[in-house]
Amino acid sequence: MTVEVARSRGPEAGAVSELVAGARAGRPRAVARLISLVENGSPLLREIMAELCAGRPRPARIIGLTGSPGVGKSTSTGMLVRAFRERGRKVGVLAVDPSSPFTGGALLGDRVRMQDHATDPGVFIRSMASRGHLGGLAWAAPQALRVLEAAGCEVVLVETVGVGQAEVDIASLADTTVVLLAPGMGDGVQAAKAGILEVADVFVVNKADRDGAQATVRELRNMIALTEREWRPPIVPTVAYRGEGAEDVIEALDAHQAYLEKSGELGRRRHVRARDEIEAIALTALRARFAHLHGDRRLDALATRVLREGLDPYRAADELLAATC
Repeated sequence: MTVEVARSRGPEAGAVSELVAGARAGRPRAVARLISLVENGSPLLREIMAELCAGRPRPARIIGLTGSPGVGKSTSTGMLVRAFRERGRKVGVLAVDPSSPFTGGALLGDRVRMQDHATDPGVFIRSMASRGHLGGLAWAAPQALRVLEAAGCEVVLVETVGVGQAEVDIASLADTTVVLLAPGMGDGVQAAKAGILEVADVFVVNKADRDGAQATVRELRNMIALTEREWRPPIVPTVAYRGEGAEDVIEALDAHQAYLEKSGELGRRRHVRARDEIEAIALTALRARFAHLHGDRRLDALATRVLREGLDPYRAADELLAATC
């Protein structure tokens, strides 16, 4: 079965090589155009990915930032961009904003909070709409990362939607997952029940100048003490809007990167990431085929047989799959 993508307007096929060459040269317009084609499911997407992967770009260091709304993810992202730029690293930022369930639109406001880096040629910031995708990420995020890697980004910061307990997809995409919390943002024990804390490689307690920050740190230490993970996530207090704690966060990130490389976990995570990306593309193609069948007589007939003739839904699904594949 050939993987298909949705139709959308885009450049002629001959322009793909020019766009990819522009991205590799670090031209922002080319990078932005390629990511737009990825987001819109361009019919040239297969050719784009083939050209990007043919160059075998060096994998970027991918750091995910997640946490509930209001903890300061965008401000913390800006702080880390500044810290990495001071070390001479070329940085990419993918900031995923929630899409409206009514209009499908998104504010895409993260770039407003990162204006300090807007004119820096060593920083590329892109806001993406989640477009209804669960887990805090946009479905096109893995392919957008490939574009940023081809553009020479050494570090890519992925800031997720901030939907709370369900926001764990970032763990399968990032090399290091940073979970941000803030004092006064809810009961720490309740947060521990959520899968979001189980995926943390580094905890950042932002707004540490507020009352209750030390209590939040203590609760986290107690919860970490109950785990049996080989890597014990460090807890770093920060005041991101003042840049306080940036060096400590970088130190924690570097320590985790060293652990990943020494233990072999980095290779395992990237292998899982590639598997997930392949599976997502295949499932997207399968959903597209089902969409074509949605109003088809075959699907309607199967629904009628389930309702009136006692056909069980699993057998009906098997028949539909057989007809689709």
